[in-house]
Formats: sequence, structure tokens, C-alpha cells
Amino acid sequence: MAKNLVIMESPSKAKTVKKFLGTNYEVLASNGHVRDFPKSQMGIDAEHGFEPKYITIRGKGEILAKLRKEVKKADKVYLATDPDREGEAIAWHLANVLKLPEGEKNRITFNEVTKNVVKNSIKSARTIDMDLVDAQQARRMLDRMVGYEISPLLWAKIKRGLSAGRVQSVTLRIIADREKEIESFVPQEYWNLDALFNVKGEKKPLLAKFYGTSSQKLAISSEKEMNELLDKLKDAQFQVTEVKHGERRRKAPLPFTTSTLQQEAAKLLNYTTQKTMRLAQQLYEGVEVKGHGTVGLISYLRTDSVRVSEEADAAAKAYIRENYGEDQVTSADVNKATGKKIQDAHEAIRPTYMDLTPVVVKESLGRDQFRLYQLIWKRFIASRMTEAVYETTSVKIDGAGFRFTAASSKLKKEGFLAVYAADDEEEEAPNRGLGGLSQSSVLSLAELKPGQHFTQPPAHYTEGSLVKTMEELGIGRPSTYASTITTILARHYVIKENENLYITELGEAVNEMMKEAFPSIVDVNFTVNMEALLDSVEEGSVNWKTVVSNFYPDLEEAVKDAGEKLSQIKIEDEVSDVVCDQCGRLMVIKYGPHGKFLACPGFPECRNTKTYLEKIGIACPKCGKDIVIRKTKKGRRYYGCESNPECDFMSWQKPTDVKCPKCGSLLLEKGSKLVCPGEGCGHQQAKEKEEED
Repeated sequence: MAKNLVIMESPSKAKTVKKFLGTNYEVLASNGHVRDFPKSQMGIDAEHGFEPKYITIRGKGEILAKLRKEVKKADKVYLATDPDREGEAIAWHLANVLKLPEGEKNRITFNEVTKNVVKNSIKSARTIDMDLVDAQQARRMLDRMVGYEISPLLWAKIKRGLSAGRVQSVTLRIIADREKEIESFVPQEYWNLDALFNVKGEKKPLLAKFYGTSSQKLAISSEKEMNELLDKLKDAQFQVTEVKHGERRRKAPLPFTTSTLQQEAAKLLNYTTQKTMRLAQQLYEGVEVKGHGTVGLISYLRTDSVRVSEEADAAAKAYIRENYGEDQVTSADVNKATGKKIQDAHEAIRPTYMDLTPVVVKESLGRDQFRLYQLIWKRFIASRMTEAVYETTSVKIDGAGFRFTAASSKLKKEGFLAVYAADDEEEEAPNRGLGGLSQSSVLSLAELKPGQHFTQPPAHYTEGSLVKTMEELGIGRPSTYASTITTILARHYVIKENENLYITELGEAVNEMMKEAFPSIVDVNFTVNMEALLDSVEEGSVNWKTVVSNFYPDLEEAVKDAGEKLSQIKIEDEVSDVVCDQCGRLMVIKYGPHGKFLACPGFPECRNTKTYLEKIGIACPKCGKDIVIRKTKKGRRYYGCESNPECDFMSWQKPTDVKCPKCGSLLLEKGSKLVCPGEGCGHQQAKEKEEED
């Protein structure tokens, strides 16, 4: 019998596929890429048509030797690497290294690792798609050029071992820009007013919120305005002027894409993007399920499409009919276009078998695998169900020329919420009895409850919200989100505390240098346009060498200019006033992965180092000693007393020597203003005015 060889990327997926194909097929794995650019040089011949120079990746020689041996024995070779740009490129590299006939129909892909799909893919083998390969080659070359040309400048400017990347650098800028927004944010005071009304015939009071007048909404921005309003309202007579009943419909969620899966897993399961992708890869490649053998439980995990095959759609709806009833199956076209450009080669992320419910597979999966599979399974089933319907009631209450409003909602039809309860559902409304209210209801004011508040700055990015922003802006692709975030964390450009991402001093230095010397590289629009060009290469409408040849000369010129400028502004070690207690020299300020530190200039003879505490020239309000810039264990900057831990003063914002005229606290710098940190104080003043005074 004929001997067939199937080459995949992953050993675990190869093991799963081998069980489907039987003894007539040998299934081996390449363990990812087998060729790449050399580490010692850029590997791109800019003078001769930008031809790439590929070499065998160190450690892959033994794998390739085994593959060559099996290729000689096989009558037919199939390349079954992942169904995306990178998988297509790996297949092309394998075909070149193994010297497979050019133009042969030996490329097979499958969106899910199931027996029928794998077998059908072999029947529909095709030639390698060179447009996909070229798009991946172009991306890899652009990234290589940026990293290879710019990283040495980072080494010279800041510290050896740093790196720049085309997507990584713009992602760092997004985080840096958000940090600056937060730091410069000045809180604005505002007040709200709740009213409790006794309703004749009702046991519980009615809670209503101040709206304004009958014709316009009014904002209350100070205690003075609030007191004036309270005076006008305290003896007012109130009546119900409108009761409106209606319905609100909540649409079922779309099935997961790579981005939305990462966001929901971060929000609901507290998984990092890297962990989510690792677990999803395991579920896709196949796990041993009791009574079913090795099964790929989900479809391909790298996708930004919400499309679903007709078979999967029908299977999901059949499951819903059987378990929830015909009236719970949606009649809407859930496969309609989203209105944005997507890579529609794949389906959304979904379960491969509807009957393998989370309950069925629970004992076969690890805890983390199970939680992610359950999330994917429920989301997909919910996407094929009807919308949730709420009965709503809104009430307008007028008195003394002012208006209060109250609202309530009651779930009328569960729909998809029977399976997938979204965590962002609004809290239960406090007014359950609004349905019995009418314009003839008699009201009496029981209590007015004013509340002072201050506007909040934008939230720090989390991994989930950063992925959402990257997707919305069009930066990178689904397969790059997790690796990009992992890289900037590993380089200590960004640290993570309590799920929030904070830029470090090192990250700030790298970002500022990139903005100064390579503004286009860290420009969001430039990066988005580059992604569009790569899409055009994939579609076959733009030649990949055109993209690369247009990019490189500008980069080379920018590197040359930056090299000259950076050599003039290169930071020399700053000498401190701290004496080395081992050799007596004055210690110098060095820059490390976590920021500045003190080191003896006598290195390597003297290796003494100390923590560097930069004074800001302000006395501690608690003990009178100097306030210094400190770092958390993860590298986030704050201001604390030099005598810590004896003195526990600390502030995330820079303190000043100006005292609050209301409560006496030291005012903090917030952009162009000075604000009081005192709880409930809210005093603020312009910095410029204070300096003039």
C-alpha cells in the first residue's frame, strides 16, 4: 500500500491526527519554524532586490534529517501546518528544505482537528498559496529591519539588551500615552441628588434621581449650588407627571474571535493573554476525552472572523431546540458581516462537537482547560439563541419646577441569558414596584440625599483592555497580541500590578527615544496602514518587495540621523554625592532594567551598588526628612520618605511644598493644576497662579 507522510507543526496535534488517519499515514511534526534569519546579521540583501537569507534554526537539524528520511520513503507528502499566514510560510520553508516538487498539490489545512475534517482536507489538497507566504515574509522582514536597525541605538542610548519592534513599539506608546493622560488628569467636582418618596399604598419608598427641569438636564458642580437647590426643594409638592412602559432587548453575543476570547478570559477567568492562547492551543490540538479518544475540542484559535459553518450552526440550533425549546432558537442572520475588514479564512472560535458539553468533558480536562472550554462552549451556544427581553418602566416626578426620574426593568424572556450571563449586566434596579405607579399616585417627599463626587481619570490598561484597543486601532493581528504583550513585560518596559499595566522608567525612556528618533514607527496610523498593505499582499494586489523596498530607505535614513543625534546627547554616568563605603570613590548613577541605581565607578575592582533615591527638594509632611522617588518591587514609581520604613508617607503623584488652604495637606501636581489629596476636600488651583504668587 502507498505510504503517505503528513507534516504538521505541533507534536500533540500530530498525535491526534495520526489516530484519525491510521497505519497508511505517517504523521510527524516540525516543531514550528525550521528556517529563519541568522542572528549575526540582518539577513536581508537590501542591495540586491531585498532577497532574504534563511538558515536552518539551531537545534532543528535532527528534526529535518528525520523528515528527509521519511520523505524519501513516502509516495505522497502533505504539509498540514496551521491554516494562517505563518502556517503557510512554514509549509513553504518545509517544501524548500525537503526539496518537494514545486507546484505540487501537497498543502492541506483544517479549521478543526476532527476525523471528518482531517480526512476531507486530504481530498482537497492544494498548492502552497504564495500570496499568503509573501505577506508573512514581508511582515517578518519589516519586523527584522526595525529590530535589527533600531535595537543597537537603544543599547547605546539606554542599556544593552533592549529591543525595538514594529508592533511592540507602538503598543508601548499606547500605554505611555494612557499613563500621561492619567497623570495629567484633574478631577472635577460634581454632585448628585437622590430623593426618597413615600407612595400611598406602597410599603417601600420610591428612589428617584435628580434630572433637572422639565425641559433640560442640569449638572450640579458645587456644594453651594446643591444647597441652593435643597432650599428650593425642601417644601415642594411633588406629583407623577409621566409613567412609561416599554421593552428593552439585549442581543445575544457573537461567538468568540481571538481578541474577544482574550478579553473575556482576562475579565471573567483572570487569565493572561499568553495563558489563554496556550490553553486554547491545547483544546484545539486535541485532548484525551473518556469514551471518545483524542479529540480536538475547539476550532482554530487565531481568527478575527465571527463566521460559522452551516454544519456547526445547524448542530448548535438542534442542541438548543432539544434542550431549551424551539422558541429559544434565533431566527436572525448571525453570520452577517460586521462592517469591518476581517481575515475571513477561518470561522469563529467554537466547540467542534455540540454533544461534548462542559459536563461531559469536565473529568478529562484540567481545571484551567475546563474553565476556558466552558466559556467558549457557552458563548457559542448563546450566539445561536434569541435575545433577552426586559419589561421597562420609567417615571417622571415634578415639583417646584424641577424633575426627578426613576426607572426599573424586569426580565421578561431569558433568551441567551439562560446559557451565558454576561458579567456587564446592570445591577438589579432598586425600584421593583414601579409597575403599579400611575399619574394619580400620591407622593410625599421622605428624604433628599445629596452626594459629592469627583470625576475619575481613564483606567489603566489591563491585558484585556489593551487587546481590545489594539484590535480597534488595527495594530497587529490576532496571533500577535499575546506575544507583543509578553515581550514588553519581559523587557521590563511595562509592569503588571493588580491586573493593571504600568509603564516603567525604562519603558518611558525607550518610548521617548522612539518618538524623537522614529516618529513613524510609533505612529498608530502608520502601523495601521502597514497592516493594510500586508493585507493587500495577501490578496495578491501588491507585490511584497514593493512594501519592503519603500519602507527600508526611510528607516535607514532615520537610523543614520538618529545615530548622529544620539551620539551628541548620549547620557554619561551622573556622579552622585554618595561615597562608596568600600573604596571611597563618589558613586555614579547607572540605568538598569528597573531604573536608576548607584554603582561604584571602580568596577570591576569594586562591585559595590546601592539603591538610588532621587530627592525632589520637598520635606516630608510627617517627619520633615526629604521626599525621594522610590519604586515598587515591580518597578512602578512613587514618592516616599527617605526614612522609610520608619516613616510611611507615600504618594503616587509628585508632592509640592504648597499647602491646601482648606485642610493643610500638601498639594500634588496634576498636569497644569495642584490638587489636594485630602479625602472629601477637592481643592485645586492652577500651578501658574501659585508660582506667580
